[in-house]
Amino acid sequence: MKFGIATFVTDDSIRPVPLGRALEERGFDSLFLAEHSHIPASRETPYPGADEMPSRYYRTLDPFVTLSAIASVTTDLLLATGIALMIQRDVIHTAKEVASLDMISGGRMLFGVGVGWNLEEMRNHGADPRTRGALLNEQIEALKEIWTNDEASYAGTHVRFDPIFQWPKPVQTPHPPIYVGGESRAALDRLLKHGDAWLPRGGTSVEEIKRVRAWLADNGRPDVPFTMFAGRADKDQIQAYAEAGIDRYTFLLPDLPESEALAELDRFAALIP
Repeated sequence: MKFGIATFVTDDSIRPVPLGRALEERGFDSLFLAEHSHIPASRETPYPGADEMPSRYYRTLDPFVTLSAIASVTTDLLLATGIALMIQRDVIHTAKEVASLDMISGGRMLFGVGVGWNLEEMRNHGADPRTRGALLNEQIEALKEIWTNDEASYAGTHVRFDPIFQWPKPVQTPHPPIYVGGESRAALDRLLKHGDAWLPRGGTSVEEIKRVRAWLADNGRPDVPFTMFAGRADKDQIQAYAEAGIDRYTFLLPDLPESEALAELDRFAALIP
């Protein structure tokens, strides 16, 4: 099993450059960064699991800027979004950002995507929460068209563009792997049809991990990599997930100042076999 970190990098947490260096020094293979463009001041959508939303949701740095800074001071660390809120993004700009980061990092980009949960945030970007799943599916298809064709076009219900030229193309072939986040039936169907890897959230049961692994095998995809996203620092739980078929486990690093963040990374590193 491989081990990585999932976190929010904010304007009052550890900075990108020391974080990236610290991860490589401690043997972590990957970094998954969260994305929120903003948090609406007036909200109807409740924050999952709590009454008050932590400030990291509206203080988080742009993931592509942050990962680019980290790429410049690392050599092997995999650079991932966990997750990019694609339905709030322009698909053509995003294709260029992902391909550019993959190029400047020498092919280290992992593109984690999901539909998100904050309905007001979606609406502020002009996205209709009722069709967000269908939109994301088309966006993934359109991204692959742009990355793999010299002249790309797409004609869907929610995404449409006439033939375009766009470079750079990603270093990885055919493109950076698409990590699909979520455990709903719609998310799993998206994984089966469009994804290269699954990104279940910490707390997903061992039984569900085994069930999804068997379901994918029954549908002709037995070798899909599983990365546990934002898991707890619990040795017994890590072992159970490893036995269930998790390929990578990412620890949830709180948004902390540098000295405290480094101490947490040391604690996580001590759990790596």
